[in-house]
Amino acid sequence: MAEEAEAPEGGRPIRVLLADDEHLIRGALAALLALEDDLAIVAEAASGTEAVAMATAHRPDVAVLDLQMPGADGVRVAATLRESVPGCRTMIVTSHGRPGHLKRALAAGVRGFVPKTASAEQLAEIIRTVHGGNRYVDPQLAADAISAGDSPLSAREAELLELAADGAPVADIATRASLTQGTVRNYLSAAVAKLGAENRHAAVRMARERGWI
Repeated sequence: MAEEAEAPEGGRPIRVLLADDEHLIRGALAALLALEDDLAIVAEAASGTEAVAMATAHRPDVAVLDLQMPGADGVRVAATLRESVPGCRTMIVTSHGRPGHLKRALAAGVRGFVPKTASAEQLAEIIRTVHGGNRYVDPQLAADAISAGDSPLSAREAELLELAADGAPVADIATRASLTQGTVRNYLSAAVAKLGAENRHAAVRMARERGWI
């Protein structure tokens, strides 16, 4: 964790939380951002659960969240922080940007959606943009989201497809979702039909490719 630096012109630096399960990437990013006079890395996290705990404890101004983390993904963390730490603005940094991910992120109140190909200088500027109350979405990701359209899946269909992603049998899915096996089959069949897939495994693959689950 870096100590707070003095911000230019005597103002308080922007307090930043970094959450990424890849230690080398997180450490390198923290070191580079700490070189910016108006940014202070006040906490780091290696999982979604830890990110929520660190944000609650340190109350950062901006949380920079990896999309895919153990415990809870970046979008779920952002949705949680929107309620529990309302003064913290959130942004997603990802190497797996899909149209559905972007739409989920915006619905969760995320203010920035950035590919990991961005430089540290670009990321620092986007942090300032988000802290200032504005939004930044990578132009290519935004264009892809518009062309992909909205997910045809209902929230329950998407939930059950996600539970089926590891090849779990219907009985296990039904137990985890607190539904009957017949109801689970009906939802999965509906999802398969909406996606025009051959089976639920193909439906899972298609939904993941579009970021709908």
